[in-house]
Amino acid sequence: MPTTTTQPYRPRDSFLPFSPPTIGEEEIAEVVDTLRSSWITTGPKTKVFEEQFAAYVGAPGGTSVMLNSCTAGLHVALVALGIGPGDEVIVPSLTFAATANVVEHVGAQPVLVDILPDTLCIDPEAVRRAVSPRTKAVIPVHYAGHPAELDELSAIAQEHGLALIEDAAHAAPTWYKGVMVGSRQNLASFSFYATKNLTTAEGGALTGAPELLEAARVIGLHGMSKDAWKRFDKVGSWRYDIVMPGFKYNMTDLQASLGIHQLRKLAGFHRRRQEVVAAYQAAFSNEPALEPPTERSYAVSSWHLYILRLRPQHLTLARDQFIEELKARNIGTSVHYTPLHMMSFYAHKYGFTPSDFPVALDAFSRMISLPLHPRLSNSDVQDVIDAVLDVVRTHRKA
Repeated sequence: MPTTTTQPYRPRDSFLPFSPPTIGEEEIAEVVDTLRSSWITTGPKTKVFEEQFAAYVGAPGGTSVMLNSCTAGLHVALVALGIGPGDEVIVPSLTFAATANVVEHVGAQPVLVDILPDTLCIDPEAVRRAVSPRTKAVIPVHYAGHPAELDELSAIAQEHGLALIEDAAHAAPTWYKGVMVGSRQNLASFSFYATKNLTTAEGGALTGAPELLEAARVIGLHGMSKDAWKRFDKVGSWRYDIVMPGFKYNMTDLQASLGIHQLRKLAGFHRRRQEVVAAYQAAFSNEPALEPPTERSYAVSSWHLYILRLRPQHLTLARDQFIEELKARNIGTSVHYTPLHMMSFYAHKYGFTPSDFPVALDAFSRMISLPLHPRLSNSDVQDVIDAVLDVVRTHRKA
């Protein structure tokens, strides 16, 4: 594996993308088979993928619900739990906008809280302080693939009669104290977006108690009665009922065709991510200007993201300039994420200032997401390491 080198630095010749999907011939053949079949939208392959994904994560009742995004899963979860106007839902400020947007969609208020300084997951004590008589749910995010403090959060939820909805967009596969995320009775929403560890291009899944999933299945397909997709099949019937005004959130068999094979490869993908992370950790852990990410002893991260934080007291340039320096060395990066309380909609509506959540603000100001995906060769990883360390050497404070 790559190591720290003392050789003169030479930048790579071509640009290294941050996180391209890893699609093989098996996925392509399965999609072609679907295109040649009688089903291209929600159908038999979606059902197979639901069952196989549920088995993989150990979902309650051996079932899951496939949807067109993790966002859809979070939205459906809130609706299934009856959360709406006048209610409050606690979410971390450091997350993608969807985590809070869905709360706005149901007419409830997202209550933002700060994060833990090591894992960057939601701070349970901040959650406890934020609970009010209007609070109905908490949405922890398994940030970058590291599990949130589920035992503490579950205890708070039980104490106050709150629902726990896991934003597991980064968490396939993630383990908390030896148990895989997605195996609990509470609802958990996964993402299969193009950059995720398992991709269906767009897509997502819900796991949780079977009775909640049955409600979610109806909510996510127009409010149509159970197994409405079978109405065009020989064993189905054209008759169906609308039991509520639902949404159009179903996954297609084209997407599931990708997912079936991505799931079979996921363990191998995860091993490669762990290898890349091990090389990064070895290269960066003794550099005073850099703060590598944490994996607590009870956790097995999916390593969806590798979040490197700069220590500005050791550098003459800020985070944004560091990114530009890496780009000049043909290394693609990203930032995950601008905290929600700094986004104009939430800042203006709720009167937030950047300093309201100091841990999230500090992490955001220093973070860079480095390339991390199964397609990285050892040479690619070495290029990333060499580029990062060259920027540090070039811009180190005297």
